[in-house]
Amino acid sequence: MKKHPALFGAAGGIVATILIAIAVWLTITYTGAYNVAASDQHFDAVRWTLDTTMHRSVETRAGKVELPESRSDEVLAEGARHYAESCAHCHGGPGRKPSEWSRGMRPEPPHLTEAATEWTGEEIHWIVSNGIKMTGMPAFGEHHSAEEISRITAFVTTLLGLSADDYSRMTANAQDRSRETQSSADGDAHREPPAGTSPPDGN
Repeated sequence: MKKHPALFGAAGGIVATILIAIAVWLTITYTGAYNVAASDQHFDAVRWTLDTTMHRSVETRAGKVELPESRSDEVLAEGARHYAESCAHCHGGPGRKPSEWSRGMRPEPPHLTEAATEWTGEEIHWIVSNGIKMTGMPAFGEHHSAEEISRITAFVTTLLGLSADDYSRMTANAQDRSRETQSSADGDAHREPPAGTSPPDGN
């Protein structure tokens, strides 16, 4: 049997490349060379790799999602309420900027008024339900019903054509309720315990 030096040389080169890549990976991992601080931007290559992997992963898995055909005003209004309560802090809305603290996240949460057009409705549904690792995007499927996620999805897909006035009108009730909940929580935190009882710390 004849040996082919060129073939063995190519195979050896591939093996050597793989071993070097593994060595570089382990060196970066164990030396702490890569700065994981959120105050430091990712390298372009790292950002491209993470972003491309995320898009391909979502695209691959979202094909099994089936969206309801109904997108009534009631469905959109309920989706707007959930969005204002759970999403707007990081993703903003028409005429509304995200909360300042969310700008310190890496990757920075996208402003969905524009970014939602990069995804299909099925992909948005999958993301809302399952979340995205290492982005701060939680999996809403663990504490929201399938109906609630479908309504959030329906609302997000309409964000591009929504005016600031329409957004404010649709989310006003949710924002009022959020403020009431926060005020109630603050009041409970500062309320004096009933007579004859001890403070929570036992002192």
